Amino acid sequence: MSWFFISVFFLFLFCSCSNSSSTDSLDVFTRDVALKTLVQNRPHTGALYKAILPANLSGVEVFVVGLRSRRLWNRGAEKLCCFHIPSRTKPMPHVKRLALVYQDLGNLSSQFYHLPGYSFLTSVVGLLVYDATDTGSTSARRIGLSTMGKQISIQFPNQTLEERLISKSKCVLFAANGTVYLSDMRSPGVCNTNDQGHFSIVVPVKKKPLILRYSWVVAIVLGVLVAILGCYLGMVCMRHRKRKKFQVMEGQAEDDSVLENRWICGSKMPSGGVVRTQPVPENGFRHLASPDHFS
Repeated sequence: MSWFFISVFFLFLFCSCSNSSSTDSLDVFTRDVALKTLVQNRPHTGALYKAILPANLSGVEVFVVGLRSRRLWNRGAEKLCCFHIPSRTKPMPHVKRLALVYQDLGNLSSQFYHLPGYSFLTSVVGLLVYDATDTGSTSARRIGLSTMGKQISIQFPNQTLEERLISKSKCVLFAANGTVYLSDMRSPGVCNTNDQGHFSIVVPVKKKPLILRYSWVVAIVLGVLVAILGCYLGMVCMRHRKRKKFQVMEGQAEDDSVLENRWICGSKMPSGGVVRTQPVPENGFRHLASPDHFS
């Protein structure tokens, strides 16, 4: 069985690497599309623009806004879709202009992100910050944000949580380095963070009993055992019937036999009755020998 667990381990490792690679590729692609959208629209500072994505990403939405670092420090960013960045926030390292890219992965959230033991209650949304000082650059570097101890709030759109789920729900942050953080919600449908990344609301999945998770294995084993037992019982019944039939035939043969049976040295052998026929002379008289005949 060791080869099975080794195969599962490498499959899990491959899936994890593939998932990380796909999210990185998505971030790079949306970054390029968002910056291209800024260049094409000659944006005004603080204006929000929606990027056009290809058909294979239908359901995903990407928005971008260009800001000066001075404005971000003075006003923050209050209308960046579901994100609210407080004032007194500065880019790290310092740049003159920055681009805030907002992602909503929609129905493709589970294809790019997964959290074992939890299910998503909302789509995964992302906030990524790039250096937009040189808008003509083919690739912009990602930079960080310093909120000076304050928190960035995330109000998930069109999200109404049921009462029974509020106490179980958690905020999840998928950081850029691959680390996953879980935290409690301060209010229904609202999460807080100090950093950029991808966010969602999750709820624990009720684990199935071990016997149910491996029910197909149990069913196969029981089926094989039932088949073996059935074959064995069938063979026993056939042998019993043959033996009984043979005994009946043997009994009939004994009843029809003229000769008697006798046991000799542990073996049953046919035996006839002893009958001696006396000799009779032709004239009907017995011939008696005279004494002289023997002298």
